[in-house]
Amino acid sequence: MARKTKNSGDLFKDRLPQDAYIAGAGLVEKQPITETLESNFMPYAMSVIMSRAIPEIDGFKPSHRKLLYTMYKKGLLHGPRTKSANVVGETMKLNPHGDAAIYETMVYLSRGYSALLHPYIDSKGNFGRHYSTDMEYAASRYTEAKLEPIAAELFKDIDKDTVDFVDNYDATMKEPTLLPVTFPAILVNNNLGIAVGMASNICSFNLREICETTIGLLRDENHDIASTLLAPDFPGGGKIVYNRKEIEKVYETGKGGIKIRSVWSYDEKANCIDITEIPYTTTVEAIISKIVDLVKNGKIREISDVRNEIGLEGLRITIDLKRGTDPERLMAKLYSLTPLEDTFSCNFNVLIGGVPRVLGVRELLNEWIAFRTECVRRRVYFDLSKAREKLHLLKGLSKILLDIDKAIKIIRETEEESEVVPNLMIGFGIDEVQAEFVAEIKLRHLNREFILKRTREIGELEESIRDMEDILKTPERVKAIIIDELQEVAKKYGQPRKSQILYESEIEEYNDLEEEIPDYPCTLFFTREGYFKKITPQSLRMSSVHKLKEGDEITQTIETSNNRELLFFTDKGTVYKSRVSDFPDSKASVIGDYVASNLGFEEGENAIYMVVTSDYSGYMVFLFENGKIAKVELSAYQTKTNRRKLINAYSTNSPVVAIFHIQKDEEILLTSSSGRMLLVHTGAFSPKATRNTIGVQAITLRSKHRLMKAELYREGMLARPDRYRTKTLPAAGSLPAPEDLGEQLTLE
Repeated sequence: MARKTKNSGDLFKDRLPQDAYIAGAGLVEKQPITETLESNFMPYAMSVIMSRAIPEIDGFKPSHRKLLYTMYKKGLLHGPRTKSANVVGETMKLNPHGDAAIYETMVYLSRGYSALLHPYIDSKGNFGRHYSTDMEYAASRYTEAKLEPIAAELFKDIDKDTVDFVDNYDATMKEPTLLPVTFPAILVNNNLGIAVGMASNICSFNLREICETTIGLLRDENHDIASTLLAPDFPGGGKIVYNRKEIEKVYETGKGGIKIRSVWSYDEKANCIDITEIPYTTTVEAIISKIVDLVKNGKIREISDVRNEIGLEGLRITIDLKRGTDPERLMAKLYSLTPLEDTFSCNFNVLIGGVPRVLGVRELLNEWIAFRTECVRRRVYFDLSKAREKLHLLKGLSKILLDIDKAIKIIRETEEESEVVPNLMIGFGIDEVQAEFVAEIKLRHLNREFILKRTREIGELEESIRDMEDILKTPERVKAIIIDELQEVAKKYGQPRKSQILYESEIEEYNDLEEEIPDYPCTLFFTREGYFKKITPQSLRMSSVHKLKEGDEITQTIETSNNRELLFFTDKGTVYKSRVSDFPDSKASVIGDYVASNLGFEEGENAIYMVVTSDYSGYMVFLFENGKIAKVELSAYQTKTNRRKLINAYSTNSPVVAIFHIQKDEEILLTSSSGRMLLVHTGAFSPKATRNTIGVQAITLRSKHRLMKAELYREGMLARPDRYRTKTLPAAGSLPAPEDLGEQLTLE
């Protein structure tokens, strides 16, 4: 499907010189969106997933692997550091990116940046800090780097065909597709990647615990993971709030959340709190900004000052307290209101054989064991091939031992150099490779001592070959090699846990935190246009004449107290949650707070009903134009978290006519556009737990008619109320008696 428009160049063809006219200029072609996605977007998405954002089983993304391999080839595993700019420039031969992107990768892997539990790069200079957005790293020309000792475990036996090598982007060099890591680096260092349509977020675990767990799996495939792998371990420390079910969920599925708390101490002399470890997922600036906002909004009154005191000793946030403040109680409040307690969302998405898969810890370790097993087998096979080649040469050399003089005579009497090897082959019954080896021996080595010394290796080589062949045939021996390597890594590089484990039973709960909000009586006013006022009795006695927007009127007046929750239902089927204390005290002489602005409503969304509650008791009753009534328990709107917005608060299949919050069942007077009236009792309707239930038919409506009005019935509103009651529902209702006409009925 393509459409060609008139070539814009044709309009000026007669006015342009012949050599200035370009055929086809201005051509517009239309392409189906499906074809565009298939030919343009899908290759891009696959490239990001396969070659950029998702780590592989060795624990690295391509950018990490290319950088580390470049440093390894430059000899930076040993010796002095070099300027970071040199490494960045060399890495460009493997990584077709700009220097800024490559250097950023280098910073992330460095010890100075402190983002990894076991950094791979030994850095010198300012590499910034991952826990501070204000501390930026210096330019690459100022910093220096080399590989950390643990990086040797990434490249062990890489030259023994343990992994595949491919051409770089311009086919001038070779680079490894994976690194033959000797420990499960995929779980030892955290990794974050955002691809197209998927992401990966892997938390870090203690090296010693990971090695022990992997050894346990190698010995018993049913090994209890949680018995050796206690919990994640983050480079920034902190306290992990231990929830066994959540930990096991992460271990089994690769998805879940890990709660991390900051570590703090109280300085009684200075009356301040020092925070020295924060969750890995946040920054110092984010925490301070949130605390400042809470203090400004009056939600926290115990803090007089908060400072960022990061220095040579490391991270520190100091919070100065007002006199008489309980630091334990304050920190409990800060944990609930700020990122001082945060959640690391796990998503163990890893490329396995070129396919992205979300795996639990057991599956991931089993995949790594399979990968490492293949590396060990390839290394053993490489050594076996070399040993066989050497044995073959030495066997040819051993035949010379029988008559060294004969070998010398053959070489001396051969007239042409090209005939030396064939004559040796004939003279001693050896093949061309063996003869070539013999012919290349230096004259000084043609003595019995040298030859005997070399041929003694034959027995050792034969024994070694038999051993390597047995390894290749026996999976248990390969497992034993991997276990030995893991034990060596754990012993050499293992370190104590940085993140403490805090069991939920150890956390002291303060159930009265909310009571610290000043509680006093007040009267709430809500208008049809969505304005809200909170007025104290004293202020109301001084002036009870309300100032309202032109055409506005008060629809709800509720006497309550300052420590109550508010729910504002909107005309878009949404409810916004707040607290009475979130609104300032007002006066009758002001218009009030516009709820839509204060609570951040969507554009065009208006509040139509207000609910005040302390325990979420009672029911919500919704009446719709189609004559249906929905009765929902108010507890359906209660949430454990501090969610401020709930969608699908009620059904939007039909426009809502009225909303009521009732504590017990009551009668409601319904009036249809046909003029009929019906009294229904809410007890006739069963309450629903589903918020957006479409309801049950209450009043029968004729074609093109609708429910026009609904109001809570109060004694005396009707002269003959029994006239409008019925034993069965739905019902059409009755036309009003003459004595009931008046303000109760308005025809449209």
